[in-house]
Amino acid sequence: MKRWQRDYGLATRMFLTMFLLFAVYIAFIAVLSYLRIPLGMIVIFAGVMLFLQYYYSDKMVLYSTGARIVTESEEPGLHEIVSRLCIEADLPKPRVAVVDSSIPNAFATGRSPKKAVVAVTTALMQRLDRNEISAVLAHELTHVKNRDVMVLTIASFFSTIAFFLVRYLILFGGGRREGGQIMLAWIASIAVWIISYILIRALSRYREFAADRGAAIITGHPSHLVSALMKISGSMDRVPTEDLRKAEGMNAFYIIPAISKSSIMALFSTHPPLEKRVAALEKISREMELA
Repeated sequence: MKRWQRDYGLATRMFLTMFLLFAVYIAFIAVLSYLRIPLGMIVIFAGVMLFLQYYYSDKMVLYSTGARIVTESEEPGLHEIVSRLCIEADLPKPRVAVVDSSIPNAFATGRSPKKAVVAVTTALMQRLDRNEISAVLAHELTHVKNRDVMVLTIASFFSTIAFFLVRYLILFGGGRREGGQIMLAWIASIAVWIISYILIRALSRYREFAADRGAAIITGHPSHLVSALMKISGSMDRVPTEDLRKAEGMNAFYIIPAISKSSIMALFSTHPPLEKRVAALEKISREMELA
C-alpha cells in the first residue's frame, strides 16, 4: 500500500466548510427553538428520506444511469485494473459496472467500501488508454476510501430539513402561529437552505480535489489523470446536448460534470474548474519529483 499523504491546506478548507455548516445549523435550530416551531414530523420525514438515499444510494444510482454490473469474464481488463488499484489503496474490491453512454465518464457510489460500486461508461473505455482509465478509477476509489457518500449525506441533513420546513410553512402556514413568527421561520429556513446549498457545493468541490490527489498517490502518475481529465472535458463538446441534459442529474457523482451550455448548474458546480484541478495535479507531480 502506498503512503496516504495528507494535503493539510485542503483538509483545513474542508474542516472550515464543515464548521460553517455546523454553525449555520446551530443558528437555525436556535431560531426554530425560539419560535417554538414543531419540528418532530419534519425531522423524522427528512431523516427517513436521507436514510433511504444513503442506504440505497448504489441501487438508485445504478438504476438512474442504466449501469450494468459486469463480471470478470465479461470485462477482464476492467476488473484487473480495479483489483490492482484496490491493493494499492488498501480497499476491498467493489462491484464493477458499465454504462452504455456516449458521454465519457465514471462514478462511484455506495454507503461504505464493502458496498461500493465503481462504474465507467462505454465512451470512456473507447476514448481513454489503459493508464488514463486507471487514473480515473483511482479517483473514484478515493471517493470510496474517503466515504464521500456518507459525508455529503450527513452534511445535507439540516439543509433537507430547511427545505421541507419551507414547504410546510407554505402549505400549512405553521398552524395557529402568528404571521410574524411564520415569516421569520420562513426567512430563516430559506437562508439556511441557500447558505448550506453553497457550502455543500464547496465541500463537494474540495472532495473532488482530495479524490484527484488520492488518484495521483495510488497510481504514482498525476499526469495520467491530467490527460484523462483533458480528454473527457474535450469530448463533452462532441456529445449531443440532449444526452448531456439527461445526464445532468447525476453530475455530483461523475468525475467531470456533464453540463449543457444552457444549464444553470454551471453556476453552482459540484466540481472545481478543470484548470484548477490540472494546476493542483501538476503541483502534486512536482512534489513527487522532489520527494
